[in-house]
Amino acid sequence: MVRADVVESIVAIVNSSIITKIDMDRFREKLRKGSIVDDLFGNDQAVLLKDDKVLLKQMIDEKVVDDEVKKQNLTVTIERVEQEINSIQAKNRISRDYLKAALKKGGTSFSEYQAFIKKRLERQSVIERAVTSKIKISEEDVAAAYEAKYKHLSATSFEYRVAHILFREGKRKDEEQQSRAREVYQKLKVGGDFDSLAAQFSEDPGFNEGGLLGTFRLGETLKPLEDAFKTLAPGEFSQPTKSKLGWHIVKLLDRRVVSDPEFEKRRDELRGDLYQRAFVKQFQFWLDQKRQESFIRIN
Repeated sequence: MVRADVVESIVAIVNSSIITKIDMDRFREKLRKGSIVDDLFGNDQAVLLKDDKVLLKQMIDEKVVDDEVKKQNLTVTIERVEQEINSIQAKNRISRDYLKAALKKGGTSFSEYQAFIKKRLERQSVIERAVTSKIKISEEDVAAAYEAKYKHLSATSFEYRVAHILFREGKRKDEEQQSRAREVYQKLKVGGDFDSLAAQFSEDPGFNEGGLLGTFRLGETLKPLEDAFKTLAPGEFSQPTKSKLGWHIVKLLDRRVVSDPEFEKRRDELRGDLYQRAFVKQFQFWLDQKRQESFIRIN
């Protein structure tokens, strides 16, 4: 015969398991003491302590996931549990004795901790199969998130490989240098070879073969030069352009898309944020399905 006070203390039935008021009180006490509680379900500890409905929902969700573990006949060996505990110790740079002492202080024995790790790993196995393996975050997703978060920035930029013929400031009068630049420009327009004309006429003191100036992103060289080459197609050259160095005829040798350095710095963080959001969404969707497939009654 079932005692009446036991029946009255049942707050929920989940498939073949029950959750009693005593179970809820024990769970709440664990939270208060700071004992180990599975954070896979994403609920804030303060909210769990404050709201009995949220606390009960997490307890139901745990039962649903644990039933799925049994259904799939998933089990974790003690060797795997030890491997995980060793990994946790290494990550936190603590000894086994220190871990045991910290657990004892929080009211948890080491054997209880081993059981907790075993159950968590089994839950993670179910979640990995049902949720995690289905989450795909593309490079396009990460770039779009970057541009949405930092609206004045772009995930990509252009890198320009540039050559020039320089008629140097101070070498002659400015009008004469401009005139010389125009003459060479006309030679180029009728098919003159840029490399040969650069070797013949350029007054760049650091002259490189073909008049090679370097590879730049916007903001890395003189603005008049940037204004000249950023509108060119590879192989095209500009009209004579004046900078503080003198008069230039600029040729764009190559232009390619590269990742923005700021984007590269934030890439992993953004990918992690996107993954976490996708995980929460997919996990809740999967849990909703599993709840619907389960027998759940809340008293």
